[in-house]
Amino acid sequence: MIQIYSRLKVCDNTGAKIAMCIQVTGGSKRRYGHLGDIIYVTIKDALPNAPVKKGDKGKAVIVRTKKEQRRKDGSYIRFDDNACVLITEQKEPKGTRVFGPVARKEPKGTRVFGPVARELRDRGFTKIISLASEVV
Repeated sequence: MIQIYSRLKVCDNTGAKIAMCIQVTGGSKRRYGHLGDIIYVTIKDALPNAPVKKGDKGKAVIVRTKKEQRRKDGSYIRFDDNACVLITEQKEPKGTRVFGPVARKEPKGTRVFGPVARELRDRGFTKIISLASEVV
């Protein structure tokens, strides 16, 4: 569960390292974001000489959460960290790589680092799924 002021790891190659959630999309009273939800973020830490700078604002999709999420088959999925991928207004990833596993939803970079969950595919983030090194 991601809420306002939650800090997330940015798992793409846009140059951002840490992002902070400033709004969960889907209504003015919506409090929590889950796998595959789009949120508005501000960049809190970034690499020097990167296209994304500290203080930049934009959209991101949640690809990993520490809080477990129940799947339709009755199993649960959870990750070691909270992570997001920066996306454009057209829901395309900003980067070209995504690091780590993802839950099958979409990025702003061109590569995703780390595992991703299958739920991203249900939300239409197929490009993030294809960029991810591991899909859970």
